[in-house]
Amino acid sequence: MPIVEAVILLIVLVLFSNIISHYLTFIPVSLIQIALGLLVALIWKFEVPLETDWFLLLFIAPLLYNDGRRFPRRELWRLRGPIFANAIWLVFLTTILGGFLIYELIPKMPLTVAFALAAILSPTDPVAVQSISKQAKLPDSLMHLVSGESLINDASGLIAFKYAIAATVTGAFSMGTAVGDFFYISIVGFLSGLIFMTAIQLLMDILRRQGIDDVIFNTVLQIATPFVVYLVTEEITHASGVIAVVTAGVLYHARENRIVEDSPELKLVTEKVWDIIIYSLNGIVFVILGIELPVATSQVIKGGQFNTWEALFFAFVTWVIIVVIRTVWTYGYVLYERITHKAPKNRPGLRMSILSGLSGVRGAVTMAGVLSVPMTIASGAGFPTRSLMLFVASGVIIISLVAATITLPLISTSGQPLQTRASASDEGANDIDLDADGEEIPADPVRKISEDEARAYIMRLAISKIEELRRPNNQRAAYDLILDYQFVIRRLEMSYRADTAMQKVLEDEIKLREVTLAGERASLKELRKGEKITQTSYVGALRRIENLENRLTQVAGHTMPSVLRYWRVFFKHMIRNAAYWLHSEDTDRLHAENNLIERETAKAAIKSLSQYLASSDVDETQFDNQAVYHLLVQYRNRIERAKAESAPTHEEEYQHQINTMRVRALGAERSGIQTLLEAGNITWNMASHLRQYVNYSENVLVMSLNSDE
Repeated sequence: MPIVEAVILLIVLVLFSNIISHYLTFIPVSLIQIALGLLVALIWKFEVPLETDWFLLLFIAPLLYNDGRRFPRRELWRLRGPIFANAIWLVFLTTILGGFLIYELIPKMPLTVAFALAAILSPTDPVAVQSISKQAKLPDSLMHLVSGESLINDASGLIAFKYAIAATVTGAFSMGTAVGDFFYISIVGFLSGLIFMTAIQLLMDILRRQGIDDVIFNTVLQIATPFVVYLVTEEITHASGVIAVVTAGVLYHARENRIVEDSPELKLVTEKVWDIIIYSLNGIVFVILGIELPVATSQVIKGGQFNTWEALFFAFVTWVIIVVIRTVWTYGYVLYERITHKAPKNRPGLRMSILSGLSGVRGAVTMAGVLSVPMTIASGAGFPTRSLMLFVASGVIIISLVAATITLPLISTSGQPLQTRASASDEGANDIDLDADGEEIPADPVRKISEDEARAYIMRLAISKIEELRRPNNQRAAYDLILDYQFVIRRLEMSYRADTAMQKVLEDEIKLREVTLAGERASLKELRKGEKITQTSYVGALRRIENLENRLTQVAGHTMPSVLRYWRVFFKHMIRNAAYWLHSEDTDRLHAENNLIERETAKAAIKSLSQYLASSDVDETQFDNQAVYHLLVQYRNRIERAKAESAPTHEEEYQHQINTMRVRALGAERSGIQTLLEAGNITWNMASHLRQYVNYSENVLVMSLNSDE
């Protein structure tokens, strides 16, 4: 399959996996992506032609640069000793000890290949680690440790992996040369990332001062940064491009506050573009893993040295080796803290250590690294046991994900599913950056509300502001806005209100609609009886009322999606206009009659509703206020739209009224967020999300104004 078509298919599978993940929340999206890739490979014999030369550049450079951008600075400095010990010494311990144990497990695998396999299995998925750490309620110090370590160990693991691969390819290895090369590529890689990132940031500052502050230009420049830094470092200085991109990312993060102050729009656009890139790359890596599994399995079996069960056994034992090494290392760290009196003696060290070991979920970096193993060595022979290495690495990734998925519900107090890099989009994108002080927020007796509930609250405040601004000359714009808000509020209520409460709202609305439709029918008959409308208009309007009554007799469910509602209204108007055009009577007169019907029946419906609620045998308080208000707004909106069609106003004036009230409504939403925050109903993090939502709405409004101009 051509590369372009293959890329399109991979992206489609990534999107489809996230749709499935929406319904199967207990399964990590990475496992779903692996399953989809495996399914495609088995059914359609689909293969991806991998070029190892560009695989590291395409996947490793942006992934590690993004990790550096998201690194928690304060935790890095406060826990610099343990973090770097885990990220460097634990990785090398895993590489050496794990490599020897894997070699003893699989004697037919060369020792250097076993070292390479252990090295590439040492990096952990930072988002998965953070997800497990939070849900298992690990102590702050250990949570910061495993989270900070996971953001650095990619670099050290890849360096060790690179050396082991080079030793396998060349057949030569010298400890003295390796140590010297290690210091060279590490120090020069660090300096390269520092220098090139400083130069790029300086260039951006100069360009801004020269007036070249285009957001799209600067965003593309920032996206190109990790690829340029990686390529230049690898090709020119022959140092570690991995360390260079991590350094560049951390340096970018260190100056992030200045960038936000100078250009918040650039920050907003850049973050979203990075979310898209990381979302796509991680998903594609795991889909490729699923596609490569049958290839690796068949090659292992064809080699004649191992069968499928042996290969699976090797993968499981390798995972156990990696987990045990990590667990023992963490337990040693806990004992060290106790001895040095840095931690309470009653801390459950063994449990924490086991949790730390299980938190070592392997992810995209491991997969990208193992897929970059060359096909041949320097002599031209095939890379020894490459297929088995790929199979074992893939198996460890899958086993670590499955093990975390099974054990997480047993240790979790939040009941949320495991997240990995591939599932950390939008909402979870910034969760790696821990709380600035690293302390949990104390429990608050004030009732905390969900984000959907908070959004519904601030939208009701926006409606109140629009009601204040409503005047006889802007009622059409006011009711259009209110109706839009009402539909969003109704959708939000579906998510946070209890099923019984929502069912009560729907039942109230059905009962009230029956009353209003009866009023519409009576008004329509009066119009026909007074010969204010023709039989054609009467039959069309009567059919509409009957259709609504038939819908009310059906089981109440979710509101119709806005897209379906739009097309239903569109086709209804199209059919009605076609009937008018084909009818022998005057089309303009039929349109005027339709506007009259819309106006008068809506007025009659409101009157019927008022009389019904005011009657002595009806308890007005039994009905949900939102159901009553929603119905009244719909009819008021219908009246105003009918008036506008019969006496059209200038579109520019209408749009100006919409924009004016929308701006004031957004101001009311911002005030509502502050009120909720000060009352303690929402956290700072949720307030930030809500303000971001309001900012997005304001940006959309500004974009629409610019496009109109």
